[in-house]
Amino acid sequence: MQELDTHLGGRRPFGLSYWPLPQDNPGVEVRRESIRLVSPDGALVRGILWTPPVGTPWKTAVILSHPRGDFSVHYACPLLAAAGYAVLGFGTRYMNNDTDCLHESCIIDVQTAHDEMKRRGAEAVVLLGNSGGGSLMAMAQAQLGIGDGWIGMAAHPGEGVFMLQVIDPSVADENDPFATIAALDMYNPDNGWRPWPEPCEYDPAWLVTYRAAQVARVARLDAVANASIADAAAAGASLRGIDRSDIGAWREQRRRAVFTRYLTIYRTLADPAYLDLSIDPDDRPMGSLFAFPDPFDANYGRGGLARTMTARGWLSTWSGLSSHAKLADTMPQVNVPTILVHPTADTEIRLWQAKEIVDNAGAADVTYVELKGAPHYLEGHRPEALAVVADWLAKRFP
Repeated sequence: MQELDTHLGGRRPFGLSYWPLPQDNPGVEVRRESIRLVSPDGALVRGILWTPPVGTPWKTAVILSHPRGDFSVHYACPLLAAAGYAVLGFGTRYMNNDTDCLHESCIIDVQTAHDEMKRRGAEAVVLLGNSGGGSLMAMAQAQLGIGDGWIGMAAHPGEGVFMLQVIDPSVADENDPFATIAALDMYNPDNGWRPWPEPCEYDPAWLVTYRAAQVARVARLDAVANASIADAAAAGASLRGIDRSDIGAWREQRRRAVFTRYLTIYRTLADPAYLDLSIDPDDRPMGSLFAFPDPFDANYGRGGLARTMTARGWLSTWSGLSSHAKLADTMPQVNVPTILVHPTADTEIRLWQAKEIVDNAGAADVTYVELKGAPHYLEGHRPEALAVVADWLAKRFP
């Protein structure tokens, strides 16, 4: 019988392209250890600790995570371990389900992983943020003061900021996924849309109106979320003044105090730059890594970003107006050595956004590297990218 290796197998499903590919094999046997930690507030933090080959000592640890992604199997792990670093890839308490994701809790999980590597003897711990992990790791560094360095790889400005650029502003009724304001619909032929794979052309003046309407929709969702939280808080305050002997009144206020509103948020893949490459030009192809392949289908279809959220989860994670996990706010407070590796063919992150991240960095030591023609998950460019990171680490954290 053929021996099976649980680290090999078929292709990973679409959307999980951060998993190591055969070409990411570093060519040496690195070690793996399953890690299970409990945060100070009782959350489970799980991951894999990748360490250099037997006989190779390490002094510096790199930790990486994502608000909802399983980064225990991130492609950076074997490549950096082979370069001589201990690498802890882990998932937060919201792994694979960010419905109630609070970044304020996620950074506690990051601190838990950081402290574990210190306990194991790390002289320095460097935070690596890929994609949505970039804003998470920057928030942890800025608010908790942990980490001796910050690495951004294909890091976007924050999940909420990203939502501001992709949410569909033409939704006329949040309870009706088909209710549409025609003048704000990027998928309306009158506004420049053409069926996939034809390129589209959107008028710059229309785009200004469109972007403002995206902000307005997020503000409306924020208002619903904030009102729900305020109602629950008011009910809780009222509950404290009711004697339990008045069981009917106590029950009524109790259920209102513990109530959690869930927001169903339709149509969250509508960035005109997906289909009009003259908008913020770079090396990207048409489309989105979240599309199948047509963003039109993905905007209306199964799945989608932030499709179901609690009120507080929306505000903390996906609201570009309320979330504290925004690099515009946190990067000025990140004062440890910083490097950002930006893939220029990323369909999700614009070139100007990457440059804005490094321009806002509070560190004196800032490095910016562009990977020409690389996509968001860096397929085909991963050894090159991690060689850049390893060289940067070696000069600062031997």
